[in-house]
Amino acid sequence: MSTTSKTITRMLVLLVPLIAAWLLWSGIYKPLLLALGLFSCLLTIYIKHRMDYFATDVFALRFGGRLLRYWLWLAKEVVKSSLDVARIVLSPSLPISPQVVRIKASCEHPVDQAILANSITLTPGTLALDVHDGEIIVHALTQAGADELKQGEMDRRVATLRGV
Repeated sequence: MSTTSKTITRMLVLLVPLIAAWLLWSGIYKPLLLALGLFSCLLTIYIKHRMDYFATDVFALRFGGRLLRYWLWLAKEVVKSSLDVARIVLSPSLPISPQVVRIKASCEHPVDQAILANSITLTPGTLALDVHDGEIIVHALTQAGADELKQGEMDRRVATLRGV
């Protein structure tokens, strides 16, 4: 596949979800607004092209089986953590033991570290406070939440996303 066709393919792969998102979130389908929405999506693609976004694989995550499995696993963890936090909050004794812990990220790529930190923050009861030099400082609501992060399951799953 030539570089030009690769670039065009990458542009279309971004353009289609942009248009779909705009149509779904707008909810107004008048000709002027549709034209403005299309213009804004095309302008976004043009700006991304000028930034050489489509020329590199630096930020490209393959939307394949690994990513889908990770999203499903993360959704399960979010539901599980939500139920744990709800149980804690509704308990009359409020059994919390807030603490700040350091988690070493096994992945070296900054994008992978950002995905790990965001995944930690998405999970109720934990909050990534800082990411620096492969370490993530995390506030955990309970000792069990901190221990689960220290076991490294989330880190291991994020490290397998890139498949390198």
